[in-house]
Amino acid sequence: MQYSEKEIKKGIKLHLIKTDKFKTNLIAIFLTLPITKENVTKNSLLSAVLRRGSKNMPTLIQISQELEEMYGASFDNGLDKTGDNHILKFYLESINDKFIPQNDENMLKTSIEKLLEIVFNPLIENGAFKEEYVKQEKENIKRIIEGKPDNKARYAFDRCIEEMYKDKPYGLYKYGYIEDLENIDAKTLYNHYENIKAQCKIDIFVSGSINDEVINIVKENENIKKLPEREPNYIINKNEPKVKAKEAERKEEMDVTQGKIVIGLDLNLANENQKYNALVYNAILGGTANSKMFQEVREKASLAYTAGSNYIRYKNNIFIKCGIEIKNYEKALEIIKKQLVDMKNGVFSNEDLENAKKSIVSTIKSIDDEQDTEITYFFGQELTNDKISLEDYINKIENVTKEDVIEIGNLITINTIYFLKNIDSAKEGQ
Repeated sequence: MQYSEKEIKKGIKLHLIKTDKFKTNLIAIFLTLPITKENVTKNSLLSAVLRRGSKNMPTLIQISQELEEMYGASFDNGLDKTGDNHILKFYLESINDKFIPQNDENMLKTSIEKLLEIVFNPLIENGAFKEEYVKQEKENIKRIIEGKPDNKARYAFDRCIEEMYKDKPYGLYKYGYIEDLENIDAKTLYNHYENIKAQCKIDIFVSGSINDEVINIVKENENIKKLPEREPNYIINKNEPKVKAKEAERKEEMDVTQGKIVIGLDLNLANENQKYNALVYNAILGGTANSKMFQEVREKASLAYTAGSNYIRYKNNIFIKCGIEIKNYEKALEIIKKQLVDMKNGVFSNEDLENAKKSIVSTIKSIDDEQDTEITYFFGQELTNDKISLEDYINKIENVTKEDVIEIGNLITINTIYFLKNIDSAKEGQ
């Protein structure tokens, strides 16, 4: 696997991942901009509307027909909140030209052009998006927002973040808010699209058995030629000192059969390099099946159905997540806090350390097993402006010491404890 990047225009970057490991080429386009209360719902709706049709493929049926003629190519899109950025993602996967008849069209070129068409040449009617599409997608986004509580574990996680980052960009729900949907029509959405298209950071990824012809294909594309150069408007996610927060406890009642604990931890790192130490710390704490959370809270104490943690490096937070019987809340919380104290005091073995590092290294080594995982890896570096090869990444993990992990434990404070419990639990003395 060979990675390179080239600036096509100021603020528009092409990323090439050359690999012979797959029979397909994967093209991805990411539009990145700061997430704000004013734009989060518009972005969510825009992502949904853009996939409905372009100028030359005005319906979903026609897009599907075009893809079917490309030996069953596939298209998908999504929406991410990464750090303080909102990212609109678009993907097209198609068979590599090596595996189709020689007299057929250049499949790579066709694939790139189709995806650029969908993202940058949308269907426009009377200076606005198609009214029917906007109306239908508003209903779809509304259902997504209303269905937020359906996945209780995800809901509890999102609510903990909302409490920790109240009135801040990272606290916003990535699909937006129903009350803001009402004020968006086909014209205002199109105006928003034009604004972000001219200002956002644009990254184009092409992964597969490719060569440098991709550069000219992208540079000479008419949709790319129409895009202006820009000082890309996005947030570089770098380590920022955290103000120590007073530990807060939030409880919410809902019709649930299983309680959900989410504990948000602040991590005040002294430098960027400590993020590798934090990854190992998290793996020992709750990131693997051998972790302290899994073994002590779930297996030994039998207090949790699920128990683990994950590290959000873009915001320097660790989130502990447990699914428990509601009556076990206080006891589970006590044991969870004990694990944090133990980590601070170095109460974990060298075997724990080595197992954690092996788990992380195994994950790093698997990055190039999937094309979308490779793209996600390199895009993550783009958003932090911290470029590191997979080999160097592995070396940094392998060089983490027990003292490094203990140091991380002493840089951690509890920000918010969120507990989702049953409405009737208060009557049961909880």
